[in-house]
Amino acid sequence: MKLIPDRLRRRSEPNPDGTMTLVDHLSELRHRLIVSIVAICFGAALGWLLFDRVIDLLTDPYCEYLATVPRGLRATRDCALFASGALEPLVIKLKLVLFLGLFFALPVVLYQLWAFIVPGLSKRERRMAVPFVVSSVLLFVLGALVAYLTLPKALNFLLGFAGQQIAPLLTADRFLSFVMLVALSFGLAFEFPIVLIFLLLAGVVTTRQLRDWRRGAILFIAVFAAIITPSSDPYTMLAMTIPMVLFYEAAIIVGRLLKR
Repeated sequence: MKLIPDRLRRRSEPNPDGTMTLVDHLSELRHRLIVSIVAICFGAALGWLLFDRVIDLLTDPYCEYLATVPRGLRATRDCALFASGALEPLVIKLKLVLFLGLFFALPVVLYQLWAFIVPGLSKRERRMAVPFVVSSVLLFVLGALVAYLTLPKALNFLLGFAGQQIAPLLTADRFLSFVMLVALSFGLAFEFPIVLIFLLLAGVVTTRQLRDWRRGAILFIAVFAAIITPSSDPYTMLAMTIPMVLFYEAAIIVGRLLKR
């Protein structure tokens, strides 16, 4: 008796030499996508339950800034975000819940990504699945944390740039989208050392090349931080640039240890 239909089963194991047909690749990709989507759905369910707490956490930096504005210059007496349409509260909740779902499901999604590219790697490199997933998740969380800690300074700079004569009146959709974009950009940027180490393991680059490209890499990182950060304020740019430069140097050290 078949409990799982054949069309939903995972593909057969790859050949010993790691080769796969196009059909095997498509079947593998479908399997990995289904597992990732299911994990995101479970994460979104958890995010739905934590929605109110997360909203309070994300609005704290704005409330801290608003407390520094004299009461006579505030657009509202209390710290509050506004909805500009009847459907906006629904859209806001679904957007934030989906973001939380991806955040909570990140370990599963990253493992599925690694498992998808495993057939093309050697046995020694396949054993690095767990370190890859753990380090990727920790770096993404670290990036999101740095973004959150940088947010008060960024808001003080952005909202107070034109002086206290202009009082902020933020809508929930734009503010929360801004916060999520900042967290996402930092989380992705902090995956930079994982990409470098992967390129070293794959033999695409060497530690000697990374040392030779150091000056150009620092310039590229600075430009990258200026482009990817939604606010482009100096505090956010520095908070992203400095760790990425340190990650670049750390990747060179790891490459030496791996003799790449």
